[in-house]
Amino acid sequence: MKKVCVIGGGAAGLMAAYAAAQKGHQVTLFEQNEKLGKKIYITGKGRCNFTNDVSAEEFLPNVVRGRKFLTGAIWSFPPQKTIEFFENNDLSIKIERGNRAFPASDHASDVTKTLEKACKNANVSIKLSEKVVKIHTTMPDIIPMSDIAYSPSPDIGIMPRVVKISTLKDTYECDEIIVATGGISYPSTGATGDGYVFAQDVGHSVTDLKCGLCGLNLDGNWFADLQGLTLKNVTFTVKNGKKVVVNEFGEMLFTHFGVSGPIVLSASSLINRLPLGALDVSLDLKPALDEQTLDKRLLRDFEKYKNKQIVNALGELLPQKLIPIVLNRAQISLTKNVNVVTKEERAKLVSVLKALPMKIRSLRGFTEAIITSGGVELSEINPKTMESKKIKGLRFCGEVLDVDAFTGGFNMQIAFATGYAAGNSIE
Repeated sequence: MKKVCVIGGGAAGLMAAYAAAQKGHQVTLFEQNEKLGKKIYITGKGRCNFTNDVSAEEFLPNVVRGRKFLTGAIWSFPPQKTIEFFENNDLSIKIERGNRAFPASDHASDVTKTLEKACKNANVSIKLSEKVVKIHTTMPDIIPMSDIAYSPSPDIGIMPRVVKISTLKDTYECDEIIVATGGISYPSTGATGDGYVFAQDVGHSVTDLKCGLCGLNLDGNWFADLQGLTLKNVTFTVKNGKKVVVNEFGEMLFTHFGVSGPIVLSASSLINRLPLGALDVSLDLKPALDEQTLDKRLLRDFEKYKNKQIVNALGELLPQKLIPIVLNRAQISLTKNVNVVTKEERAKLVSVLKALPMKIRSLRGFTEAIITSGGVELSEINPKTMESKKIKGLRFCGEVLDVDAFTGGFNMQIAFATGYAAGNSIE
């Protein structure tokens, strides 16, 4: 039996603590907040979309970064095992559109309570309001042959190992440490980036940290009157030069700062390492219609409203709020009569409908980003055990790693899968 210290009481930490305790280890979990799972409480708008009910094979294409690294963990602990875990611990669940799994109660707190109950039943000691400030390591005095074999290369030599952690209250000896401190998004939940500091303090690399799954600030104020407008069945496209880096179909939302909604959130994770100002962004308002078909549709509407001003002739094609924006971009006067719109103007209107241009100024920021993109360098972590290749007995799991995925429960599943791998692999 080993003494295991888990730092962080979120999804990854709770699962890691449970898995380690199930192996018969003495597990202590440290959470700096006054309660567990603060970020869980706000996920899925307070309902907690905790996984996506697809196979491991279907899951992996939804991973933006770290797909190869996560392959083993997701196959070993796929969404079905997450669902089984919650059902076996008496949480009723339901599957909604897009295979999203939620607690049947629609209360995110029930997910946290279930994880906490499972940990307590497995005899995990939980210490709340206790902030870990340092991980202590040492070189072994006597070098066993197993450590020599474990050493990653003759050039690096024998690896240091963890020995204890210090909190603001006390010091605790341990044989294994699991860092599950999350990222730096939603700092109101206590996300302070401590895990990155711990990693760097013991010699690990941390990649650049970027906002993931966030809204986009747009240049200008042309969208001000569109605030609150939701568009369905549109396509959001981003090009970096000639390369298409985003081509997302679905639902989006105009806001006071620019755009948000599902397809924009996904886009943000795909472009957050690109030069935003150099990207070409457009919105296809009618992706189901090619330009020729759309032109025929306009002709029918124009015939129907031939004695109207054009601003009053597009109501069957577009939301009212959007009509002036589209006409302005097409450089057509709102008061122009339909019966005098030229073929060239109609062609320009079709062009704007198929590719409404916009310019990204910046990502929305970590206070609103759903996840942190970036983290502990994956090449320094064993993907089967989540153990450091630099420090024996030190493991990382969840958002603190350089892994992230699209919305739909995929990031929570990554937390559970990597947490389980970290805890279950302790021998």
